[in-house]
Amino acid sequence: MYDRKTWIVLAICGLLIALNIHYSSKYRPVPPAKPAASADASPATEGALAELSVETPPPPTEEEFVILENEKVVFTLTSIGGGIKHAELKDQKNVGETSLVRINLHGSGPIAGFVDSKEALDSTPFAYKGDLSAPGKTAVFIAKLPSGVIAKKTFALETEKIPGAPYFLNLTLEFENTTPANFDLSEYGLFLGSAAPLYQAERPTHTGFFWYEGGEMHFEAATAFNGGWFSSEKSIIRSDQGEEVKYAGVTDQFFSTVIRPEKPAATRVWGKPKQVLLKANDKTVSAVRAAISLPSVNLAPGSPLTLEYRIFTGPKENTMLRKLENTKAAGAGWGEIMQYGWFWWVSRPLNWLLNFLHSGLDNLSTEQSWGLAIICLTIIVRIFIWPLHAKSTHTMKRMSKLQPKMAELKEKYADDPNKLNTEMMGLYRKYGINPLGGCLPMFIQIPIFFGFFRMLDYAVELRNQPFLWVDDLSQPDTLTHWLGIPINILPVVMAGTSVIQMAMMPKTGDKMQQRIMMMMPLMFFFFCYNYASALALYWTTQNIFSIGQTWLMNKIPEPELVARKDGGKKSWVQRMAEKQSEMQKLQKERAKSGGMRNVTPEAPKKKGPPRTGG
Repeated sequence: MYDRKTWIVLAICGLLIALNIHYSSKYRPVPPAKPAASADASPATEGALAELSVETPPPPTEEEFVILENEKVVFTLTSIGGGIKHAELKDQKNVGETSLVRINLHGSGPIAGFVDSKEALDSTPFAYKGDLSAPGKTAVFIAKLPSGVIAKKTFALETEKIPGAPYFLNLTLEFENTTPANFDLSEYGLFLGSAAPLYQAERPTHTGFFWYEGGEMHFEAATAFNGGWFSSEKSIIRSDQGEEVKYAGVTDQFFSTVIRPEKPAATRVWGKPKQVLLKANDKTVSAVRAAISLPSVNLAPGSPLTLEYRIFTGPKENTMLRKLENTKAAGAGWGEIMQYGWFWWVSRPLNWLLNFLHSGLDNLSTEQSWGLAIICLTIIVRIFIWPLHAKSTHTMKRMSKLQPKMAELKEKYADDPNKLNTEMMGLYRKYGINPLGGCLPMFIQIPIFFGFFRMLDYAVELRNQPFLWVDDLSQPDTLTHWLGIPINILPVVMAGTSVIQMAMMPKTGDKMQQRIMMMMPLMFFFFCYNYASALALYWTTQNIFSIGQTWLMNKIPEPELVARKDGGKKSWVQRMAEKQSEMQKLQKERAKSGGMRNVTPEAPKKKGPPRTGG
C-alpha cells in the first residue's frame, strides 16, 4: 500500500503549498456593505471646544520639517500636507547596508496627510505653530483646506506605558467649518503611507494594505492588482463601507504603518499599486499606497469637531503585538498584523518559544544566540514528535518485510487490480499492519513545517542577526556568485542531509516509487534555496536529528513478522477498499449485461393440492 501512500503524501504536499501561496495574502471575504451612519456635529454635541482661528497663519513658502524623536524612532514631519514624511528606525538597518530603515521612504505623500473624495493626495501647505508645540515632543500644524474647512493637527509622542510605545504617535484632528453649508467629513481621508519591498528579492506577496473590521483581518497584496486567470488588472481596490473599521495600514515583510481611530466608525479603505526603484539599474518592484476615510459626520457651519488617532510605524514583532492586543488602551486585533495565515496556531507558540529560548541563550553568546535558539527549538519539536516517528519507522520496517509477498501478489493478479487490492488488504490484516501508519508523521510535519516557515518568514527579530558564516538569518546565506548564480551553503547542506536521511529509511514500494521519494530532497532544495537562511538552518537541523534518530532505531532488533491467529480485525481502510472492490465488480457485471437490469417478472409458482384433514 506504500505506492498509494506515496502519491497521497505528494499530492497533499503539493496542494497545501499551492493553497498556502494563494491564501497567504487573503483571509475571508469582506462582509456585505451596511448603510453608513451619519451624524450632525455641533458645539452642543461635541462639547465646549476652543474655536480655531479663521485667520489662519500664512502657509510656508518652502517645505518645513519638524523632528519628533525618542529612543527608537526619528519621526520627520512635513508642512506639505501636515503629516509624517518618514519614520527612521534607529535599531533597524537595511539589508547589506549601514543606512537605517525608513518607513514611507517611497511615499507619494506624508502619513496622516489628507486625501480627497477622488482618492487624490491633498498637498495643502500647513503652517507650523511653534508657540503651541513642545520641541521634540509635540508638533502642531494648521491650515485652511480648499473646501473651506480649517484643520489643525497635533502630533505627540506616546506617553502611556504600552508595549511598543516608542513606535506610536498620537494624532489629534480638530476641524471647524467656515462655510455656510454643512460639510461631510467623509469627503476626506487620512493617507496610510506607502509600503514597498525592503530588498530586490523580497516576494511581492509580502507587500500590501490591510484593514481590520468585524473581528477579521482583510489583506490585499501588491499582486492583487495584477489580475489573473479569473480577474482583470485593477488600478484601485476599495473596501465596502460596512462594519466599524478598527484600524488600517500598509505593510511589507517586516514593518507596518497602522492608523487606528480611538472611536472606530464605519469608514472606507482603498489601496492603489505603485512601481518603485530600490536601486539604480535594478528592475522596479511593486509597492502599495492606501488611505482610510474619515467618519461620515456632517459638520455644521461654525461647528468644531475633534477626532483622535493612534499611528504605529514600526516592526512586526509578534511578542509586542500580542501584548498590545491585551492592553485596553491599545485595543484588540493587533496580533493579526503578523499574517500567519492558516497555520497561526503553530506559528504563534513557535515564535513565543523561539524568543524564550533566545532570552536564555543570549547570556551565553550574543552574536550566535538566534541561530542557537532555532537549533534548540527544532530539537524540542523533534523530541515532541519522537513517539510518532518511532511508530512510523517500526511500521515501515514490518512493511518492508512484506515486500516479497506483495511482489508475488502483483505478479499473480497483474490483470486484476481490484483483486490485487483486496489481497493486499488481507495481507496487511493477516500480519496486523496499518498501511497508513508509516505516513502519519509526514502528515504531522506538514502543519509544523508551514507554521515554522511562516513564523521564520516574518520574524523581524532575525534581521541582521549573524550565525557562523551567515551574516543575516532573514536572508539567504550567499557567500559568493558564480556566473551570476548565488552560492548558498545551507540549502546544499540541507539537501545532502536529506539524501542521507532518505537512504537510511526502510525501503518500501517499487523502484519507481523509491526514486520519487529520493527526489523529495531536490524539490525542497529548490524550494528553500533563495529563502531565509533561518529556514534552511531549521530543516538541516531536523535532518541531522532524524539521521541520529533513524540510526538509533536501526540498532533496535528487527520486528518479527508473525501472522495473527484470528486473521486480524479489518481496519476502516480495508473495509472501504473491499466495498470499493465490490462496487467495481458490480459495475462490470452490469456492463456485461448492457447496463440494463433484468426486470422480467418471475413465473408464478404452481400451487400445491389443498390440505385435507385426517
